[in-house]
Amino acid sequence: MLFNSYIFVLFFLPICLIGYFLLNRFNLHKFAQGYLLGMSLWFYGYFNANYLWIIIISICINYLCYWCMTKSLNQRMKKGLMIMGVTINIGILFYYKYFDFFLDNINDLFKTSLPLLNIVLPLGISFFTFQQISFVVDSYKGEVPKYSILSYAGFVTFFPQLVAGPIVTHHELIPQFEDKAKKRLNWDNLSEGVYLFTLGLGKKVLLADILGNAVNYGFSMIDYLNSTEAIVVMLSYTLQIYFDFSGYCDMAIGIGKMFNIDLPLNFNSPYKAKTITEFWDRWHMTLTRFLTGYIYIPLGGNRKGTVRTYVNIFIVFLLSGLWHGANWTFILWGVCHGIFSILTRMTKKYIDKIPGFIQWIVTFIFLNVTWTIFRADSILDAVRIIKIAFSGEFARISESMAQSVWIVENNIIETVLTACTGYDLAYKFPEWVLLLVITIGFIFIALKKNAYEKMKIFKPTFMNVFVIAVLLVWCICSFAGVSTFLYFNF
Repeated sequence: MLFNSYIFVLFFLPICLIGYFLLNRFNLHKFAQGYLLGMSLWFYGYFNANYLWIIIISICINYLCYWCMTKSLNQRMKKGLMIMGVTINIGILFYYKYFDFFLDNINDLFKTSLPLLNIVLPLGISFFTFQQISFVVDSYKGEVPKYSILSYAGFVTFFPQLVAGPIVTHHELIPQFEDKAKKRLNWDNLSEGVYLFTLGLGKKVLLADILGNAVNYGFSMIDYLNSTEAIVVMLSYTLQIYFDFSGYCDMAIGIGKMFNIDLPLNFNSPYKAKTITEFWDRWHMTLTRFLTGYIYIPLGGNRKGTVRTYVNIFIVFLLSGLWHGANWTFILWGVCHGIFSILTRMTKKYIDKIPGFIQWIVTFIFLNVTWTIFRADSILDAVRIIKIAFSGEFARISESMAQSVWIVENNIIETVLTACTGYDLAYKFPEWVLLLVITIGFIFIALKKNAYEKMKIFKPTFMNVFVIAVLLVWCICSFAGVSTFLYFNF
């Protein structure tokens, strides 16, 4: 089920909130917890009920490992259980996400014809797998208190963060589920949650999806692009993935707020970063936290010399690329970020002397190029579009590309502008809508406060209520043309 759908906004979310708080109102706390678990499973299995048995079996296996480790076992047996749990989690992830990729590369390398299984990737498997790996490892370390199977299942399946993060740890979420003070409806939290959810919805529906149309056009018509169009496509995807993922994070945190649950910050204006290191401190922050805590530090972190530190950084970014998808484009993307991060660390004393604006430009150009690799269907396609962008063959944006982002709202805007100026801008400048959306996107990422910063000063004034109501209605009216979130694919 999508956050940006009629069934979610108009049916699922209202009955989920009403049922949860009504049950808690009558002190039926366990029933309320079970109700939320059931609704989360419905949310997850809405598109494909076959997904359900995968996550349910995964929950049972991981909880069994945890339960066994709480018994009076020696350290060797606990370590064996931890290794078994991690191996099973990685094995399930490998089978569903990477097995066909593995077979395909075996066929290419050895000229064999092993049949692909065409396995359907379960939603959110990368996210709930990492969540459960962290739980099993923390159980081995003795850092997990006694939790019931109901609390653990609720932690894994809590629907706002289930399919695209943030990657939440047990100590962040389960104690909140068990806090009786959080089981009562809180109107302040509800208003803040609606505010955040609507902002995120606007980012997704009114910015990311419009830019996505231009991106899809560009990557399907690479051979016909000029340099202007190639640059616009690259910028459009850089902004699309920003507003798509930022929008999801805002909505997830907002829905959590409605249930009095505080989810961790996962996105903090990453395009304001001046270096790639700062970018990763701001982008998908909970993934960075997981990779640091459960891979980088166990590998030795920066405690075993300079060379080993750089090797560890490279391994982390290589795994980050692979985590995002079973394609060589994702691996190359991770390798590029790893190399650039190492170079940034090696030359830090020189970089610090460069004006901040120049640092930002270099970082932003690097992000544009690597996002192109990330989005492309193949490395060859990525190279082709980057070569066109830097070939210097500048020309106007074609009408067909401009029309790819034409939406119903544009007709209204065009009519108003034509009446005011006396010129048919759509005829004279068909690309104005696309360039306007890109400009608005840059204003948001460079000049405006992000949702987290806005929440610190948020007050439910009449003007705020009016603006949010208009934005929410506008988004709902635009649902017919929306798409899934990009991070659903990972």
